[in-house]
Amino acid sequence: MDNGGAGELLRILRDGRPRTRADLARISGLGRAAISSRLEVLLERGLVVPVSDAASTGGRPSARLAFNPGTRLTAAADVGATHATVALTDLAGRILLETTEGLEISRGPEAVLDWLVMTLQSHLKTMKRPATDIIAVGIGLPGPVEHSTGKPTSPPIMPGWDGFDVPAYIQQTFDVPVLVDNDVNIMALGERATRWPNEDNMIFLKVATGIGSGVISGGMLQRGATGVAGDIGHIAVSNAAGVQCRCGQTACLEAIAGAPAVAARLRDSGLEATTASDVVSLVRSGDLAAIQAVRQAGRDIGEMLNMCVSLMNPSLIVVGGSLSQSGEHLIAGIRETVYARSTPLATQHLTITQSETGPEAGVVGASILAIEHALAPHRVNDFAIRMLPSGQQNTDLEHVDQIFRTSQPLQDVEDEQLHHAFP
Repeated sequence: MDNGGAGELLRILRDGRPRTRADLARISGLGRAAISSRLEVLLERGLVVPVSDAASTGGRPSARLAFNPGTRLTAAADVGATHATVALTDLAGRILLETTEGLEISRGPEAVLDWLVMTLQSHLKTMKRPATDIIAVGIGLPGPVEHSTGKPTSPPIMPGWDGFDVPAYIQQTFDVPVLVDNDVNIMALGERATRWPNEDNMIFLKVATGIGSGVISGGMLQRGATGVAGDIGHIAVSNAAGVQCRCGQTACLEAIAGAPAVAARLRDSGLEATTASDVVSLVRSGDLAAIQAVRQAGRDIGEMLNMCVSLMNPSLIVVGGSLSQSGEHLIAGIRETVYARSTPLATQHLTITQSETGPEAGVVGASILAIEHALAPHRVNDFAIRMLPSGQQNTDLEHVDQIFRTSQPLQDVEDEQLHHAFP
C-alpha cells in the first residue's frame, strides 16, 4: 500500500478542505469501493471525521469528510544558544501550549533534554492528554546535525553534544519517532509553511548569537552532505579581516555581525549592551550609535548574501533571529549591499524582508518536521495494512492511478497544490 493507499487520501485531506467520497475518487483515480475501504481506516483512527453535508444537486446530499488535526499531538522544541521553547501542537502545526525559558545550551545534552522532557510532561498534564497522544517529536538545535541519525556533528557552541544520540535519549520517555535538525532549518520550514507556502526558492537567515541560514531550493530543504548547508556565519568577509571568531578561525561574518559582536562594539563606545535584546532596545530608543552599528552589521551580512544570491538565485530572503527585531535598520543594510553588488537579473524579483512568524518559526517548523514524518503516506499505509482482518489481501492496488506512482503534481488545476509536500 505504498501508493494510492489510505496515506494518499489523508495527504489530500490535510489541506483542510472537506471533500466527498466522489471528490476523492476524482482526485485520486480510485474507485468508490477502494475509497471507502481506505477511509474506514482513517475514520477508525480519528484522523478523518464527517462534517456537515455538501450542497446537493438533487437527491440525497453527499456527506463530506475532513482531516481531524486534533486527534493526536506533536511535541516541538526550538533550542537556541541561550533559550529554549517547547510546545505541543495539533497535527496541523497549530501551537496548543508553549513555554519559553532561558537555557544555556552549554549546560550539556542531559540537562537541556531533561528540561525539555519535563516541560512536555507538564504540558500534557495541563491539557489532560496522555503521552500516547504524541505521535512524533521535532527538535531544532543550534549547530550542525546529521539529520539521518539526529546526532549533532562537531557543534562549535555545544560542548558535550558532539555525537550525542538525542533521539534515543528522548525515546526513553516518549516512544515515538524523534526528528532533529539545525535550528535555522526548522525556522525556514516554519516561516515557509505559515507565510510563504508557495515559495520554492528562499533563504531564511537567522541573525542572533550566531548567524546561519536555512536554504529551500526547488521546494526542498537543502541540508547538504553532512548537514552543514547554510552555515554562512563562518564565511569570510572583508571587514572581519584579522578578527578572531569563536570557531577558531578569523574573518568570519559572525565575528563582526553576530549580536555579541554588535553589543561589544556598542560597549566600546560607552553604551550598556550585552545581549541582542540590549542592542534592539537601544535601536528602538533611537540611539544613533546603535542604529549605525546594526546597519553596518546588515551591510556585512549583505556582502555574504550577495554570494548566496549569485549561487542560489532565490526569490525571497527572510531575516529572523533576535537581532532582526531591530527592524528595518538591519534589513536596510542588507538590501543596500545585496542590491548594489548583485546582478540586476538576480535581484529583479528578489524580496528581502523581516520574518513574519517571529520567535514561533522554530517550534512551528519543528512540529512540521515531526508531522511530515509521522503522517507520510507510506507510514499511514503501514498501520492501514496492520488493521486489515487476518489473511485479507488488498488486491485492487495494481489498478491505482499512475499519478500516485510519481512525484509529479496533479494535473487538475484546483488540486495541483495537494502534492506539494513539505521537505
